[in-house]
Amino acid sequence: MNFTGRTIFIISADPAVAQECIDELAVFCGRYRTQVSSSIEQARERFLATRPAVMFLDESAIDPSRGGESLESAVASLIETAPVVVAAAPEKQGHLNFLITSGAVDFVTRTKHFLPIAAGMLDRRARIAERVAGLIPFPGEELSGDFGEILRHEVNNPLTGILGNTELLLAKRDCLPPGAVERLQTIAELAVRLRETVRRLSNAWDENHEPVRPA
Repeated sequence: MNFTGRTIFIISADPAVAQECIDELAVFCGRYRTQVSSSIEQARERFLATRPAVMFLDESAIDPSRGGESLESAVASLIETAPVVVAAAPEKQGHLNFLITSGAVDFVTRTKHFLPIAAGMLDRRARIAERVAGLIPFPGEELSGDFGEILRHEVNNPLTGILGNTELLLAKRDCLPPGAVERLQTIAELAVRLRETVRRLSNAWDENHEPVRPA
């Protein structure tokens, strides 16, 4: 799987929304390549060839009534690949609070004129991904002073995906055997411990590698 800090995946079952999102991103002078998928499944197939810097997930691509996954489940799985900007009805924001507060997800209310806001969020996320990708050293190179940001970006997002999926499964604990619930709780506890370790390491790195400001 190739990574490019300039590829944005647009996941929407609404062609008009997808096109308007592309048009809004064009404001950034052709900085980004875009790939459009009408479903989560189609987007996942494309991950095999290209790993996106960030994804835009429009609520129109989610249809649990037809046996598809819920918005929470879809977002929790997508952030294992890249950060996600979600556009959905305002009442859906509460369902994603855990993932939003973790920093792996941005939310924009799907109302009139929401796409310029979403494009701005996508641009910010893509710039961060591009910067972090450039910071990852090749063997033998010195680590950059922004290594703390690499830790936060490259480790925290997958950990948040693990936690999000675990929480979704634990919400259905009544349907699970006791042994499975116990294992899921263990996974959640270990993921939280790892995330806290990453936070401490990245903060310690930042403190010890502060740029020297000119007098």
